Amino acid sequence: MSETILITGGGGFVGGAVLERLVGRGRSVRALTRSAAGWEALAAAGADPVRGDLADPASLERAMAGCGVVYHVAGLNGFCLPDPSALTAANVEGTRAVVRAAGAAGVRRIVYTSSAATIGEARGTIGGEASPHRGGFLSHYERSKHEAEQVAFATAAEVGVELVSVNPSSVQGPGRTRGTAKILIDALNGRLKLIVDSRMSIVDVADCAEGHLLAEERGRPGERYILSGVTLTVTEAVELLGRISGRHERPRRLPPAVAMGMATGAELLGRARKRRPSVCREMVRTILHGHAYDGGGAGTGLPADRGLAEAHGRVVRGRGPGHAAASGGPRAGLTAPLGRQDAGPPPPADPAPDGHPAPGSSPAPPAPPARPAAHRATARHGTTAASSPRSEDAPGRPPRGRAAA
Repeated sequence: MSETILITGGGGFVGGAVLERLVGRGRSVRALTRSAAGWEALAAAGADPVRGDLADPASLERAMAGCGVVYHVAGLNGFCLPDPSALTAANVEGTRAVVRAAGAAGVRRIVYTSSAATIGEARGTIGGEASPHRGGFLSHYERSKHEAEQVAFATAAEVGVELVSVNPSSVQGPGRTRGTAKILIDALNGRLKLIVDSRMSIVDVADCAEGHLLAEERGRPGERYILSGVTLTVTEAVELLGRISGRHERPRRLPPAVAMGMATGAELLGRARKRRPSVCREMVRTILHGHAYDGGGAGTGLPADRGLAEAHGRVVRGRGPGHAAASGGPRAGLTAPLGRQDAGPPPPADPAPDGHPAPGSSPAPPAPPARPAAHRATARHGTTAASSPRSEDAPGRPPRGRAAA
């Protein structure tokens, strides 16, 4: 492929991995940035930096001039934000601006980084691309990403651009130290004292990046593809880390009612002190709901322990890219034409760069809207490979918020 590519969010955790893979394959890549520091980092990564902002449509169109493909990875993620409207500005309106600019610039295809959180599966079920949405939202972040995905597909159809969505679960790998990864690091350091047990699905960042490239090459326009590897409980993850490290911790499990009570208290205290609380009800609600996604990993013959150990071992030991297939990733689910697998960004303090908060730590969810027909139409032909999101350039970043995929 000789087309020039523009990537947004190339300075973040997921975006950086995608950028590295594109450059490694000899692709010509422009990377959007708003700052001098971002310019230098992206240039060092082998990209051609261009100035632009998701809140400035004209700058986006200039950045995309002559490009055939856009990877829109940038976005904002956060829980307990004092002003949740920042999520809508970055994720919904920012995405609308990117897709409209792509249409005006004559871009052929957009690979859009959504989140597995948009699936909206009912509690206790395994989420897939065609899962019916539960009708309500666990957090402001989840609502913003759901709406952003709808806007992405609708606007792409309106302006005549191909758009393929990738929906990562909890992304893990070297450089990830917050969100779910913090559980693992705290467990290894003996600092994990309390947990709220729940299910979580993870994907290695190497698999996630590969899934993005395969979506460009083989994804069907108008479709979304879950990128996920293994699913396990928090307790199982802690036990596995004990076997890997030889350090066996036994954190105390918090009953759901106690966890929600603590979150309510933290919100009240934060409001009184005019500070953003580290824990809130939407965060705990998301944890208690839990998430399990069908990412096509079943049927690969790869044991879950091996996938988890490789993905998370690289987090805590800082090793380089590992074997992507070990997590049931793109080599398992995104071969062939992304066909369905029938398996039964830099301010700190982001609690979860992928929309999946670290257990132990949500305001009442927004009123549930009716599930749009357009959404049902796009939830077909699932697959996958290897959520959040990663310090991406995004407008309206609030204090202590973080841009994410």
